[in-house]
Amino acid sequence: MKLRVALKTARSVTIETMTEQIYEYETPGTIFVNGKPHGETAKVVFTLFDLKPETDYKVCLERDGKKAEINFRTEYEFVTINVREVGAKGDGIQDDTPFIQAAIMACPKAGRVLIPKGTYRITSLFLKSHIKIELSEGAELRADTDRNRFPRFPGVIESYDEKEEYHLGTWEGNPLPMFAGIITGIDVEDVVIYGKGLINGQADFDNWWNNVRQMKIAFRPRMVFLERCKNVRLQGFSLKDSPAWVLHPYFSQDLKFIDLTIHNPANSHNTDGLDPESCKDVEILGLHFSLGDDCIAIKSGKIYMGRTFKTPSENIRIRQCFMENGHGAVTVGSEVGAGVKNIHVESCLFRHTDRGLRIKTRRGRGRDSVLSEIYFDHIHMDHVMTPFVVNSFYFCDPDGKSEYVQSREALPVDERTPEIKKLYFTDIKAENCHVAASFFYGLPEQKIERIELKNVEVSFADEAKKGVPAMLSGMDECSKKGFLINNVKTFVCENVKVSGQEGEAFEVSNVDQYEVK
Repeated sequence: MKLRVALKTARSVTIETMTEQIYEYETPGTIFVNGKPHGETAKVVFTLFDLKPETDYKVCLERDGKKAEINFRTEYEFVTINVREVGAKGDGIQDDTPFIQAAIMACPKAGRVLIPKGTYRITSLFLKSHIKIELSEGAELRADTDRNRFPRFPGVIESYDEKEEYHLGTWEGNPLPMFAGIITGIDVEDVVIYGKGLINGQADFDNWWNNVRQMKIAFRPRMVFLERCKNVRLQGFSLKDSPAWVLHPYFSQDLKFIDLTIHNPANSHNTDGLDPESCKDVEILGLHFSLGDDCIAIKSGKIYMGRTFKTPSENIRIRQCFMENGHGAVTVGSEVGAGVKNIHVESCLFRHTDRGLRIKTRRGRGRDSVLSEIYFDHIHMDHVMTPFVVNSFYFCDPDGKSEYVQSREALPVDERTPEIKKLYFTDIKAENCHVAASFFYGLPEQKIERIELKNVEVSFADEAKKGVPAMLSGMDECSKKGFLINNVKTFVCENVKVSGQEGEAFEVSNVDQYEVK
C-alpha cells in the first residue's frame, strides 16, 4: 500500500491510495497527521482540510495491519479575505452575489477568498486568475432560480472587421445563447476552488427542469462553466440539483476535478455530471456521481464548432470514480465534431447505470470526428443494463431519424462521415446485467477499426429487465443478449466470458477479422 499526493493547496491535500481496490474498502482505515489521529476513511481517494500554509506534514494511513506514509509541505498563502467582512451575510435571505464577487475581485495573487459556514444566496459568480476560493464546511452557495436575474451570453458575436467571430454562449455543441454558469470562468488560469461545502443549484421540475429542450430567454446555466481556461482545480466539495450539466469545461486545458460529489435526482433531465468539451489534459479522480443523465460525457462540438476550430477532447484520465443511476457511466458524444482521442478510464465502479461505456455518433458529424485510443481498464459494473455500447446510428438532432442517418446500407464516404478507430477493454467484471453484454455497431461504409476485449466477464441478473441496448431506429427491446457486433474491421477477444445469456454468446455480422484467444 502506497500513498500519492494528488493535489495540495495551502490548506488542503488530496491523497490517493495506490491499490487494486476500486473506490472504497470494506473496512475503514485510520488517518494520522503528524502522529495524531485524524479520523477514518474507507475511500481510496481522500481529502484533508484545515491545514496550515507553508507547513510540513506527515500523513499515515493504517488499515488491516498495513501502514503507508507520505510527507509533503503545504503551499504559500498571502492573505485571506473573508466574504463576511466584505458584506456577505450568509443568512439565505440577502443576495450575497455582489459581496462575494467583490471579495473575488479584490483578492490578490496567492490570496484566499474564504466563504465560511452559512447559506449564501447568489446568481452568477465570476472567477479571475490566480485565486483560491475555500467553501468551508457548512457553507452553501444557494443559486437563485429566477432566470431574469442571470447574465446572458450570446452564442456568436461578430467582430468589427467582420472577418472573425467571438463565441461565448454554447448549448449542446452549438454557439447559442446561454445563461452564465453559477460559477463562471472566462479566460482565467491558476484557479482553485476547494472545501467541504455545497453548491446548490436548487433546480426542480417547477423551474429549470420544466420543458428542458425549450430555450427560455437563453439556454439553462451550468453549475460550473469554464471557457478557455487553464490550470483550474476543483477539490472536495459537493454539487447538487444543477439546472443543466453540472461541470462544463469548454475549450480549456490542464484541469483537475478531485474528490467531488455530484448529485441530481435520477429522474432529472439533461443533468450530466461532467462534460469536458474540446478540452485537453484533464484529470478526473475520486468523484461520486449520482444523477439522471450521463455521468461523464466527453464532447468536441457539433458540426460547425468541430469543423471551425478542429479542437478534439484529448488526454483525459478518469480514475477511482463511482458512477450510479446515470444513462451512461462514461459517454463519448454525441457532439464530437472535432473528435476524441486518448481517453483512459481506470479503476472505476459503475452501478445502476444504463450503460458503462457509451459512444454516440452518427453520419453528419464529419471527417474530423475521429474517435480513437479509448481505454477501459480494471472496471467493476453492477446492474448496468448494457456494459458496452458503440452506436454509429444515434438518432439525435432534427434529422436524426432520416434515411441518411439511419440507413443500414453502405453509403459513400465523404466529408460528413465520422470514424471510430481503436477501443480497448481490459480486466472488466460486469455482474447482474440486463439487456445485452455489448452493442458494437459501426457504419457499414466506415467500420470500427479495432475492438479488443481481454479478461472480460459478463453475467446477467436472474430477473433481467428488458430494454433497448442503444438509441437507433428499428431497435427492439431485448434482455440477456450476448455480445452484439456489427460492422467492425478487427474484433479480438482474449479470455472473455458471458454467462446466463439467452442465445449465442457472440452474434457477429460484417466483421472482417474475428479473433478468439
